[in-house]
Amino acid sequence: MLRKPLLTLQETADLLKLSEATLRGLIKDGEVRAIRIGREWRIAVRDLEDFLNAHANREPAPQHSEPRP
Repeated sequence: MLRKPLLTLQETADLLKLSEATLRGLIKDGEVRAIRIGREWRIAVRDLEDFLNAHANREPAPQHSEPRP
């Protein structure tokens, strides 16, 4: 079962502030992992997060499990 939904190209492009054409190019070049369902492409939230982390200029900040005083 999916924990997070699959995003359409339009939803993903809107989140990234890109055109669908640019996003399709990233998929074609293998930069963004996508799943083809029929004639449509879908992108898993996890794959989008992986793409963003791979292209970030530094490592993400560590998550604190304890509340700060």
